[in-house]
Amino acid sequence: MKVDDIHRAHFLGIGGIGMSSLALYFISKGIQVSGYDRTESSITKELVQKGADVFYDDQINLILDKENIDVVVYTPAIPKSNNQLSYFLAHHDLVIKRAELLGLMTKNNFCVAVAGTHGKTTTSSIVAHMLEYSGLGCTAFLGGMSSNYNSNLILNQSSNNVVVEADEYDRSFLSLSPDIVLLTSIDADHLDVYGSIENIKKGFQKFIDLISESGILICNYGLDVSANNSVFYGESNMANFRIQNIRVENHEYYFDLSYNDVMVENIHLGVPGYHNVYNAAAVVVLGIHLGIEMKIIKSALATFKGVKRRFEYLLKTSSLVYIDDYAHHPKEIEACLYSVKQLFPGKKITVIFQPHLFSRTSDFMDDFASSLSKVDELILLEIYPARELPIEGISSNALLNRIDCTNKILVSKEELIPELENRILEVVLTMGAGDIDRLVDPIKDMLDSKIAKN
Repeated sequence: MKVDDIHRAHFLGIGGIGMSSLALYFISKGIQVSGYDRTESSITKELVQKGADVFYDDQINLILDKENIDVVVYTPAIPKSNNQLSYFLAHHDLVIKRAELLGLMTKNNFCVAVAGTHGKTTTSSIVAHMLEYSGLGCTAFLGGMSSNYNSNLILNQSSNNVVVEADEYDRSFLSLSPDIVLLTSIDADHLDVYGSIENIKKGFQKFIDLISESGILICNYGLDVSANNSVFYGESNMANFRIQNIRVENHEYYFDLSYNDVMVENIHLGVPGYHNVYNAAAVVVLGIHLGIEMKIIKSALATFKGVKRRFEYLLKTSSLVYIDDYAHHPKEIEACLYSVKQLFPGKKITVIFQPHLFSRTSDFMDDFASSLSKVDELILLEIYPARELPIEGISSNALLNRIDCTNKILVSKEELIPELENRILEVVLTMGAGDIDRLVDPIKDMLDSKIAKN
């Protein structure tokens, strides 16, 4: 199948951040798009506005002329019990996962794939912005809303560069055809799929082996993988591109990068976070490899505005700061907290965290407890189950009991705002990958009102 042969496509899980970028791409190509999702959202509203038919009920009889659908695309988040998925699997020849469709779209283009258990969305967004800013251009399918482009799709018809996130879940990235891979991290995650960190490393190595013969691996130094053509970045003296002199100035990070007797000074990324220094370094290495002038690379990084829900400032005053972040793994929580403490030393940090998935909570119960024990105040929400059924003995209350924090509490989503209203707050941090994003605006409105009263 070729994308050019598709005239009508149906997406199951069309409101997902990854699926919606593909749906938007198809709409831009004049392809008729329909889809199902569980609930209406700002994403599905935009898709409807652009011409898609979106259903919030999975009954198959809602879809008219379903025999003329060329391809049905679904995500692993859609359960096999879904009526539409069951019907199409039984009656349609071409039912594919999102990753397979993305693989088709990378096959005949120059593909820059960003991989890693953390950092994919921010790094791929910086890559896309640098390519657009430099004039090389790209089409980018992003796992978050880029603040520079107010979209999860960057569409440049005149460029054959494609930027994608190489998702390791369900081994999806093995469907891609990468020319350049940026690898940010390999940590234990998705153990329901891989079973062990050793198998995760093997999965990443299989993906790296897919790099084209003339391609290159740009890798965070110290990860246990290899490629025929590799360069490494990091703070180690052994890295080809060495990160040096990381510092905070006016609540923002700066760093230097040395390579081949060259020293690039005062690299500044337009978004905060110690971890983003590493993400930015990877993109600088990519820019050098692609022959982009250093002044353009530096300017692109400085003008990068970030991604929604990736260390996003919602409020930043002298008395009160509110940051929202997608962190949902212990390593991500630790990285986020480390940055917040560096940026706002001495300030009291109040964390609101929603665990994501029963399986992840079970796999990393002690690690979550350790990372969350480092906060001043913790407000814990119930586990967001997503595609999963409950696991006996795994709950937010069980997690709370393991956390060594004197000021900790478990609340429902309905109790959260009243709980915050009665607290003296300095730095507020919401974290999680579930539906905690729906609480962000109410929290911000309450904090704005709190400031106005004072």
